[in-house]
Amino acid sequence: MKLLFIYNPRAGKAKIRSNLLDIIDIFTKAGFVVTAHPTQGAGDATTIVERLKAFSYDIIVCSGGDGTLDEVVRGLMKQKLNIPLGYIPAGTTNDFARNLRIPSNMIAAAERICHRHTFACDIGYFNEANFVYIAAFGIFTDVSYATRQDYKNLLGQTAYILEGIKRLADLKILRMRVIADGIDIEDDFIYGMVTNSISVGGFKHLTGKKVKLDDGLFEVTLIKKPRNPLELNDLITALLKRSYNAECMYNFKAEKINFDTDEAIPWTLDGEFGGEHTGVTIRNMKQAIEIIC
Repeated sequence: MKLLFIYNPRAGKAKIRSNLLDIIDIFTKAGFVVTAHPTQGAGDATTIVERLKAFSYDIIVCSGGDGTLDEVVRGLMKQKLNIPLGYIPAGTTNDFARNLRIPSNMIAAAERICHRHTFACDIGYFNEANFVYIAAFGIFTDVSYATRQDYKNLLGQTAYILEGIKRLADLKILRMRVIADGIDIEDDFIYGMVTNSISVGGFKHLTGKKVKLDDGLFEVTLIKKPRNPLELNDLITALLKRSYNAECMYNFKAEKINFDTDEAIPWTLDGEFGGEHTGVTIRNMKQAIEIIC
């Protein structure tokens, strides 16, 4: 069987470099003919997958952060390729790996891929793009892609926190209309996220404790503008306790969500910049990708 191994040599603390030969050896001993491709820059993983049809690979494995995984999934969805996808996490937070209990140890993750047990996972459709587990707008959403890679490698999650503190002075209120599965809301928000994830930013249960990754539904969390310091305190308390507070946020499940604003606002998709939009349609593509886990 032919296996394509796409890896980001700079993800996390570049730990793939000390594990690469062992990973390839594990795949080879399992009977795979391995082609390895180190990514050369942003978007390269998507480009490689888009060229796959002529090569007939049986399995694709990617290693890197959530951004690398996202690029590979985009290529698979765009080309409508039904190829099982393995993931060896090597990033800073690795939210998606937490969802599927994929080992953080790279060697253990590679060995598990060789068993080829798959899970049909939902994928998000975002206008003309795709995302794996989160689409978000508002405060802090640019932290992941605005944080320099060398800071991430040196400081890990602390780099995100330090970068996030800088954003507090730039709190922006976003007037938005949201329509989703019988829900029609118009309000002022500071943050919103549409997720298919148990973990966000390395923190579990921010999206609820009954999340299913294959049910065709997203968890939607919209945080309203605090009207006074007391509401701000209630909001922070709710987030720290991973609880829903009707006074400061909306929380619901939906298969399709429309967002409309008067001015273009930036979105992030799986931690990467997703463009600026005045109108966004998000749809759940139920069980669209087979993940080896």
